[in-house]
Amino acid sequence: MKKKEILFIGGILVLALVLWAGISFFYKGQYGSITITVDGEEYGTYSLGKDQTISINDTNVCEIKDGKAHMISATCPDHLCMKQREIDEKGGTIVCLPNKVVIEGNKSADSTDSSDELSIDAVT
Repeated sequence: MKKKEILFIGGILVLALVLWAGISFFYKGQYGSITITVDGEEYGTYSLGKDQTISINDTNVCEIKDGKAHMISATCPDHLCMKQREIDEKGGTIVCLPNKVVIEGNKSADSTDSSDELSIDAVT
């Protein structure tokens, strides 16, 4: 390789590193929240930005860690709620039917949802 080629490749790598660091810095700290309901009544709303463990009526335990929430313990017989996908800043839902516990992810205020905006397609 020639000296110019090495400098060019090095410049591209430095530029990519700077862009990656800038994007990581910009999106850091933009967490949503979760709302927990038990038997249709709101139990509480918790930020995904704070690591914590939440005991829900001695039946379920929800853990928030690294901006994601998941069920770590449940008294239900099938434990399907513990196998469901984690909730993050994009939203999601965890449901424990036997214990009537629902955890809903609320999108962060900075994330945009195309369904909230007026859109025009080719038909209208």
